[in-house]
Amino acid sequence: MKAQEFRGKTDDELAEQLVGLRREQFNLRMQQATGQLVRSDQYGKVRKDIARIKTVLTERAEKA
Repeated sequence: MKAQEFRGKTDDELAEQLVGLRREQFNLRMQQATGQLVRSDQYGKVRKDIARIKTVLTERAEKA
């Protein structure tokens, strides 16, 4: 997703999505460790989405 799409969501929605992405990141990391990871590019995409959400949340916290 793009940062602009994250900016259109509420803080609660972003926090919920952040938890989901963290779980997905953990699962991908475990798959990679056991050699079961099929699409290695997914791990990088999840990391970038987590960073985007955290950036949007930080921007909002600084404005308030």
